[in-house]
Amino acid sequence: AENRWDADICALLDIPMQLLPEVRDCADDYGVTRADLFGHEIPILGVAGDQQAATVGQACFQPGMMKSTYGTGCFALLNTGDQMVPSKNRLLTTIAYRLDGQTTYALEGSIFIAGAVVQWLRDGLKIIRHATETQPLAEAADPTQELILVPAFTGLGAPYWRPDSRGAVFGLTRNSGPAEFARAALESVGFQTRDLLEAMRADWATSGDGVLRVDGGMVASDWTMQFLSDILGAPVDRPVDTETTALGAAYLAGLRAGLYPEPAVFARDWALERRFEPAMDEPTRAARYGRWKRAVAATMQA
Repeated sequence: AENRWDADICALLDIPMQLLPEVRDCADDYGVTRADLFGHEIPILGVAGDQQAATVGQACFQPGMMKSTYGTGCFALLNTGDQMVPSKNRLLTTIAYRLDGQTTYALEGSIFIAGAVVQWLRDGLKIIRHATETQPLAEAADPTQELILVPAFTGLGAPYWRPDSRGAVFGLTRNSGPAEFARAALESVGFQTRDLLEAMRADWATSGDGVLRVDGGMVASDWTMQFLSDILGAPVDRPVDTETTALGAAYLAGLRAGLYPEPAVFARDWALERRFEPAMDEPTRAARYGRWKRAVAATMQA
């Protein structure tokens, strides 16, 4: 009787019984746009979330492959293949993509403040006028200064999830100046990324090749990418095309339209612009990351 009542209501309102959308592949036929929007109908042949599209654009099709996108915030995804891994380290278990009816899963971690910390240097402290000034400042910083900046301006994201935390600077001296602040700001992005990757490795022990593929506006800074590689102790690959979200969305639509090759062929065409190799020794890496962890702990206790 209840199902009959539902059917009657749906018929009266002229809506289908199935209220939830049909699950389809990321590369599939989703209809067309209205002709009056662009002058003619345009087929919609690919659908993906922001970070999922970037994962596809980075050709992270094999389990163990990782990508990290650096915009205002940072979002890292680790491909876990057909395994849906429930996180025990406060990461997100998500779908990376679905192609040919096969779902590929991922672990995802998000950082609230990445490129936004450079915006703070510019708009808040007003010690730079353009983001490109941070690299020469960081290079000129006093190496004996050990500033740690925890940019929890809107709280801490994964793996802490502490919206009540606020930013803090540790290690200030009278000699701390714009160069040291710029270096600490850029380093905070590397430290936070390591937090995510440590959690991912704890959740999913199956080893990949250890390489992190990066994209987004912030990866243009060679200094930042080198520090990222140093603090991770792993290679960091920057592709020729760093707008990988747009590339991934275009690829999915092109795949469905028959214009682009299968994922394995697309992956072979992925082009490396530069690989950053770790140059920091392990004792230094461990000591610096240890200072970061103590700073984060103090921030959360404040």
